[in-house]
Amino acid sequence: MKNVTDSFVSLGHWPSAGSFGFNTDILATNPINLSVVIGVLIFFGKGVLSDLLDNRKQRILNTIRNSEELRGGAIEQLEKARARLRKVEMEADQFRVNGYSEIGREKSNLINSTYKTLEQLENYKNETIQFEQQRAINQVRQRVFQQALQGALGTLNSCLNNELHLRTISANIGMLGAMKEITD
Repeated sequence: MKNVTDSFVSLGHWPSAGSFGFNTDILATNPINLSVVIGVLIFFGKGVLSDLLDNRKQRILNTIRNSEELRGGAIEQLEKARARLRKVEMEADQFRVNGYSEIGREKSNLINSTYKTLEQLENYKNETIQFEQQRAINQVRQRVFQQALQGALGTLNSCLNNELHLRTISANIGMLGAMKEITD
């Protein structure tokens, strides 16, 4: 086993004059290995990396374009919504103005009809009062007339005797006869 180990250890000490071998000096081999790896990556990965970046660029541009289109559509919809809002606000203002004027007309109509109704009620009240006064006056007159007639009849009955009564009847019949002759 010592021979196998010795052979690996002795690989590091070989002279580099025209032979191929491994260099175990890390400080000397690292920049060379890195430059080889970077060179291979650039040579073979340049196309892949370029394709990946181009695809990524196209996706970003498509996303930006789609966003711009969506933004334009959103702005257009916003303008349409604002126009509809202005239209609805104008209609609401017009309805409000029309409603206020309609309310004013209805209020004045109601006040006028109330005044007319009150005036009619006042006229009915006055007519009823006049009617009741006239009725009361007529009742008082009738009562006074009845009482006067009863008093006159009582006075006549007490003052008249049969002879005076017959003379009054004869005089009245004579007056009626004279009136009949005048009309004929």
